[in-house]
Amino acid sequence: MEQYINLDSVDAYNKMYGIVTRHPLVSVINLKDAGFIANSFRLEYGLYALFLKNGLGCSVKYGRKTYDYQEGTVVSFAPGQTVDVEMKPGETTHDVTGILFHPDLIYGTPLGRKISSFDFFDYSQIEAVHLSQSEREIFLDCLTKIDRELDHPVDSHSALVLSANIQLLLEYMARFYDRQFITRHKVNSEIVAGFERSLKEYFMSAEPRECLPSVNYFAGKAGLSPKYFSELVKKETGTSPKTLIMQHLIETAKHRLAASDEDISLIAYDLGFEYPAHFTRMFHRITGQSPTDFRRSMAN
Repeated sequence: MEQYINLDSVDAYNKMYGIVTRHPLVSVINLKDAGFIANSFRLEYGLYALFLKNGLGCSVKYGRKTYDYQEGTVVSFAPGQTVDVEMKPGETTHDVTGILFHPDLIYGTPLGRKISSFDFFDYSQIEAVHLSQSEREIFLDCLTKIDRELDHPVDSHSALVLSANIQLLLEYMARFYDRQFITRHKVNSEIVAGFERSLKEYFMSAEPRECLPSVNYFAGKAGLSPKYFSELVKKETGTSPKTLIMQHLIETAKHRLAASDEDISLIAYDLGFEYPAHFTRMFHRITGQSPTDFRRSMAN
């Protein structure tokens, strides 16, 4: 039977593996020689975490997808996420190094104000960053600095020093992801091409639409998380997928307005607007004309 574990504290995680808790809100971990609790278990995170996989072994199931760790990958978790961990046959330990920290550590710090900008915490685990050797050294060096601070007695400077060093690690992680977007240009270009095909198919379909197309919808078709998909499209095209969706929607509306005398309300409903007035306002905001005025200009 799968074991369920609620990770609401750093100490709860440390006790899983027999690690000494040196600070109640942050822990640098090395699981290579740690104890092992079960063959499979479900973790519900109440912490932020970054894990560098040093070898092969376990797999993580996130939602409906299973991700087999590759050597040299870093995965991240944020409070509220739930994952299933399963050890492969013959494996008794995780060859993993990383860091966990509680949200309370960063309240009132510069990192606390910036944490939401580190989008990779919302990426799916299949979108892990793959580190080069030099990047791995930087990652481990950041962990070493944090680990040394944990040996220092807690004082009035501890939270700021620890959060500053964690922020440095997260800034490097953002850089590593930017590098990965560049080095995977061919794969990413294919994903963007697929997005563009899906956009055309969506608006060419005769099936009724009950709502406007969303970034989540197209990210799902690409098999990616919305955050990762948005970053990928923005890096490749210079434009957000939300803007591209709206541009395609308006172009489709222009074509129907110019090529037919269909009722504007019918066009709005067909495009996925719940209320025709919302379509009229959006069309005017983007084109500078109302749908009626645009149709008249095309007739002249």
